[in-house]
Amino acid sequence: MIHGHVTAWALALILFIVALILLSNGKTKGAKMVQMILRVLYLIIVATGVGLLFKLTNINAMYILKAVVGLWIIGLFEVILSRVANKRRTSVFWFQFVIAWALVLYLGFVKLPMSIFYPV
Repeated sequence: MIHGHVTAWALALILFIVALILLSNGKTKGAKMVQMILRVLYLIIVATGVGLLFKLTNINAMYILKAVVGLWIIGLFEVILSRVANKRRTSVFWFQFVIAWALVLYLGFVKLPMSIFYPV
């Protein structure tokens, strides 16, 4: 389950970058298709994340914080892509994205005991 979760968010990050490149090159039709695939990946990320939470025997506040920050990142993906498509400022959202991404990676790989190397 962990490997599926990590694979899903890694693919989502790659597709997010692809969508940004397509939008910056003016290829809105291709960007919309990538965004639709990205939205399916959001569902997979959320489903595997919820599955991982329910496999835990001792859920503490740090796991809940990681889940909330993960949802925050998904929201930032959507906001950044929509603002780039409408040619609006995104600097505040990029700042939030960097902070949220660093926090979720820290919580997932350093702070919490259940990481990609933890057998579940």
